[in-house]
Amino acid sequence: MAREGAKILLCDIDIDRAEETLNVIEKEGGTGKIFIGDVTSEKDCEAMINESIKQFGKLDILVNNAGSGRRGHVMETASEQWDNIMDVNAKGVFLGTKAAIPEMRKAGGGSIVNISSTAGLVGSTTSSAYSASTGAVRIFSKSTAVQYAPEGIRANSIHPGTIDTDMCQPARPTAIHQQTYPHPH
Repeated sequence: MAREGAKILLCDIDIDRAEETLNVIEKEGGTGKIFIGDVTSEKDCEAMINESIKQFGKLDILVNNAGSGRRGHVMETASEQWDNIMDVNAKGVFLGTKAAIPEMRKAGGGSIVNISSTAGLVGSTTSSAYSASTGAVRIFSKSTAVQYAPEGIRANSIHPGTIDTDMCQPARPTAIHQQTYPHPH
């Protein structure tokens, strides 16, 4: 996106990570700004979209990419862990999308890209909450797509396999998400 000239507002709870990403964007010729916020907060999601409009004038694309995961069968998953994973992975997508749609309407359309996981398509032998949350992202994306297509707003979900991130490092070499983060990275 940076190479194509996108102006990007990065939302993260971790300023150091956001600055690292901004450096990459700028090295690729892109323009970016940082917004510190929590995707599980409706107020923060609304403020993020407002900041994007303030910085760049309009909103064309929203990428919901925050994620949280933890390894655990159903009986090994505490309800607090379930809630955290569902809040970040599913509720965060909902809140970001809900905040973005009014601005995309003003712009005459837009594209919402929700990052999910192959675990949301086929399940997982070791991570019930993560699979459920990413499956929710898939169905939410489909619902958003059919509801807002008449307004020129597209919604899609992408379902990658394991990506080399800090969240996945504890699981190597099995590529199962073990680490729980209190907020998205």
